[in-house]
Amino acid sequence: MGELYIVATPIGNKDDISIRALEILKAADIVACEDSRVSKKLLESYGISQKLVSYHKFNEKQRSVELLQALDAGKSVALISDAGMPCISDPGRILVQEVREELPDTKISCIPGASSVTTFLALVPRGGEEFSFIGFLPRVKNQQQKILEKYKFVDTVFFEAANRLIETLENIKEFRGADSKIAIGRELTKLYEEVQTGTPDEIISYYRNHTLKGEIVGMIYAEPESNTDESEIVEKVKALQSLNYSAKDISQILSTLYPVNKNSIYRLAVKDN
Repeated sequence: MGELYIVATPIGNKDDISIRALEILKAADIVACEDSRVSKKLLESYGISQKLVSYHKFNEKQRSVELLQALDAGKSVALISDAGMPCISDPGRILVQEVREELPDTKISCIPGASSVTTFLALVPRGGEEFSFIGFLPRVKNQQQKILEKYKFVDTVFFEAANRLIETLENIKEFRGADSKIAIGRELTKLYEEVQTGTPDEIISYYRNHTLKGEIVGMIYAEPESNTDESEIVEKVKALQSLNYSAKDISQILSTLYPVNKNSIYRLAVKDN
């Protein structure tokens, strides 16, 4: 029976690869990778010339069958992604699941290494250890809203494509308020690594005037939890509505009196109309 190795690769700086990872990649019978052009360049820089096979989101199910056959035949398989840890917002989950189910005696080893999530979290100011990681935010706006609402009381880490970041920040501003706090990390471990923190408008303004490309990791800071009963807010909303205050005015007034997000109050006011 073969062995499956889940091998972390650098997220930017190629020197962040571990000695153990290099030893595994040199010895593996098969190296499964997302993009052979990216992986070949990394491996050749360390004198490694193992056979590469593509393993990406478009052929993951089909290729998993082939890799299971190789493992069953006693071959060793090393799985890598273009950057970071396979199976974490990258292909690999299907293969691991099928090996567990179909070849339960196959040993699966993880070779740890660089992680954009933990690298980013070490670089940004935080009030505690708790956080949620949601991978890439969905592209559909109302799905983003559901996720941001679900995790609003915990620091929420996400991935985003550079060409969608501005739109996503605009959505965060709409859903979580203009005074919400954001942290954005770009090009981590690379020459132009940077971390920006601020409100959505501040981050948007910065990237309107600075380079915005490369890998993006972001975090939406948690909203402070409110001990205010929502029914009390609803009563206040109705009282102000009876005095013909607009939903916008109601949200501004009550958000200054209660530790509740202005947008949440605005939605209540609109809902009750």
